Amino acid sequence: MRLRPARPKELQLLSELCLRSKAVWGYDPAFLDACRAELTIAPHELASSQIRVAEHEGSLIGVAQITIIGRTADLQKMFVEPRAIGRGVGKALFDWATATAKGLGADVLQIDADPGAVGFYKKMGATECGSAPSASIPGRTLPRLQVELAAQAAG
Repeated sequence: MRLRPARPKELQLLSELCLRSKAVWGYDPAFLDACRAELTIAPHELASSQIRVAEHEGSLIGVAQITIIGRTADLQKMFVEPRAIGRGVGKALFDWATATAKGLGADVLQIDADPGAVGFYKKMGATECGSAPSASIPGRTLPRLQVELAAQAAG
């Protein structure tokens, strides 16, 4: 597996990967359709954020996206192809996200997580720090977690 920058021609495939990965939590098609816009990676995001793709033998198996505002990094997307879950792809992408955020001057990485992913992020060292409204589902809230980047070992 290798991590590399996303390419413009891959954005549709990466957006579809995000939806397949979200579906592992058992959401129905209507819920996933409501999340489609939020999980789509638009071309302008290649310039306004940092996006990394995990690739294995020519296949896209994961994607992570962060944006930096001031001293805070936001993990906007982190999704792993369902068949690749449990193979270290998520950890590799998370390590990239924290190292990149820290390298770009952020003190904290903020994560508005799917409830099903909270355990993973806690295992990676994140702590819960509140909740945030869903950008896709009116009235739904998501757990907010954060990682204090100064506490992370140099990557």
